[in-house]
Amino acid sequence: MRSTVAVMVMAALTMLASAPVQAWSGFGHRLVGLLAQEQLSEDARAQVDMLLADEPDADLGTIAAWADEIREQPEYRFTAPFHYVNFPLHSCDYQPARDCPEGACIIAALERYRDVLADVSQPLEVRREALKFVVHFTGDVHQPMHAGNRGDRGGNRFQVNIDGKGSNLHAVWDFHLLNSAGLRMRQWRERLAPQVAQAQVSTMQVAAWAGESCAVLDVPGVYPARPGRLPAGYLEAHRPFAEQRVVLAAARLAALLERALAAPAVETGGSSH
Repeated sequence: MRSTVAVMVMAALTMLASAPVQAWSGFGHRLVGLLAQEQLSEDARAQVDMLLADEPDADLGTIAAWADEIREQPEYRFTAPFHYVNFPLHSCDYQPARDCPEGACIIAALERYRDVLADVSQPLEVRREALKFVVHFTGDVHQPMHAGNRGDRGGNRFQVNIDGKGSNLHAVWDFHLLNSAGLRMRQWRERLAPQVAQAQVSTMQVAAWAGESCAVLDVPGVYPARPGRLPAGYLEAHRPFAEQRVVLAAARLAALLERALAAPAVETGGSSH
């Protein structure tokens, strides 16, 4: 399983030629949300508009970073472990009892909020909040450092130096890989939208998405040989991984929302945990 995922990750790179901090940064989350929204059917877009009607000018982009913005508020602190999953050292094999005790990880959380979103018997405000979590956690689970397998809090404790400034490997993947390309939001959307439209959504299993992210960490060079100065050319060499994960996050988010919103069911059944 792990070797198959690693091959898929390497193929994606070729085609494209711990409590962590914000995944992809607010910019990256917004990019995922906007790319996904462009792929929605009219029915699913109408459902999104209905859920967000009480929030002027809201869309999947504007709500995408909400789960990070509220996580330090007392009533939402319980959601902190929902942003990531920790695997054993150099392993990407998900075992719920070990890796997600009491459902406190991103895999189980995304499944739960997905089910709440699809359940039209739930109050509107509950489904609206579930939508916000679904959009954010779908972005998070595709950021490799949110599926860590090094015991360093998803790269937060792996210190690196970029342009003479101290940082860490998590921040490199959250922010620097995309930001260093020097593109604005419109340019990123123009660049990635065709890839999102053509992306093959082969699995809707959240654990598989996390496993793919985890497998990226074991690709040679993703983790520098040692902490310290970021190796020359690192950002350019690994940016395609980040781009591909954004593309898959957007395509899968659109597919998830189609299932949950285009023809919602009153009872969706429990999550797999």
